[in-house]
Amino acid sequence: MLSAFKNYFAITKKEWNGMLVLAVLILMVLIAPDVYQQLKKPDPVDFTRIKEAQHILDLAAAEKPEYYRKEYPDKYSAHASFSKVKSKPVYFLFNPNNLDAASWMKLGLSERQIKVIKNYEAKGGKFYKNEDLQKIYSVTPEDYARLLPYISIPEITRNNFYKNGTTFKPKSVMIVEVNQADSAQLTTIKGIGPAFASRILKYRNRLGGFYRKTQLMEVYGLDSAKYAEVANQMTIDVAGIIKININEVDFEDLKRNPYLNYKQINAIIQYRKQHGKFNNIKDLKNVVILNEEIINKLEPYFTY
Repeated sequence: MLSAFKNYFAITKKEWNGMLVLAVLILMVLIAPDVYQQLKKPDPVDFTRIKEAQHILDLAAAEKPEYYRKEYPDKYSAHASFSKVKSKPVYFLFNPNNLDAASWMKLGLSERQIKVIKNYEAKGGKFYKNEDLQKIYSVTPEDYARLLPYISIPEITRNNFYKNGTTFKPKSVMIVEVNQADSAQLTTIKGIGPAFASRILKYRNRLGGFYRKTQLMEVYGLDSAKYAEVANQMTIDVAGIIKININEVDFEDLKRNPYLNYKQINAIIQYRKQHGKFNNIKDLKNVVILNEEIINKLEPYFTY
């Protein structure tokens, strides 16, 4: 039985040699790709083709703006004026009334400043004298000072004189004193509706009154563009401010003030308990948690 088993699985020398050759061939097939990659030299890079392709891209980029100038002259010129940044302002005599955005930008104003001016004009605002440019909140005192020598408003606009025998007068503007006004009076201001009037009154009551017009921009939703629209229709009488005695006020009354948070109020009261009365605004500087900005905001509202 065992002998028969050995004879069944016996391998002749010829068969053994054949199997060996087959194994070698299989091994060669398996390692051939790796050997080929190791021996193969990479093709040299044709930099000439790369340079040609880059040249074509450069030409296309240069021609694209020209294409848009021809196809969309109005849109392209407007966008181009906002995309270019001037390193130095270019000065020239100008009439600020309806001056285009590109010219304002040449004079050194930013997109935000120009937007406020255009919003002002869209609401019917005009510049009748040089000083009127100061009414635009976004125009800083420094900008106004450098532009002033170049402002040139025609006399017909400056004096509101007539053309063809007809006198043109600006629409009369009602000036509202904000610290004494009620909701009905505030809504007579062009640009202030019932919602804004309500917010202004609520904020005024929290403060005790406004001591400068720019505080109106602290009212929710009243941004710089809206401020530029309504500021020339308002006035502030600081005599209408309701002041509080810092040495007598309690926590709840101080909590109404929008400039103070819980920790700052508590620090004021604790300092008063430990050190006695405040004699003047300078004493508030001893309350470490109060910085100079907060103290300056509080000064118009405190008595001692």
